[in-house]
Amino acid sequence: MRTKARETVFEVIFASRFSDGVDSSLKNALYKKENLDENDIAYADSVISLIGAHSEEFCGLIDKISHSFPESRLFPADISIMLVALAEIKYIDDIPTAVSINEAANMASKFSSPKSASFVSGILSEAAKG
Repeated sequence: MRTKARETVFEVIFASRFSDGVDSSLKNALYKKENLDENDIAYADSVISLIGAHSEEFCGLIDKISHSFPESRLFPADISIMLVALAEIKYIDDIPTAVSINEAANMASKFSSPKSASFVSGILSEAAKG
């Protein structure tokens, strides 16, 4: 189960929204703190790389779907969670879309506001259709 790895990726991406990109020392410290194994680290590095390469695409998709709430107005936690899920949905074939959406909703419940889980789930469900 990749829940711990997903949450670690979320933490790295969330922190990167307040700095000039991904801080490698923070990333490595979080990997160590969470005791990620080789497979989890490979997954995490892959998702972080996908987000780096496709962030504009993902944010554009979020903007297109959430008409009243452009990416710039969303909680940084919600955006970070959706970026992780969109990387999985759009570019990692061995993770079912439903799993990515469910895990994102769970993270939103844990790390964001009470209404965020349904908002995040709705945006990702719509994104998965296209």
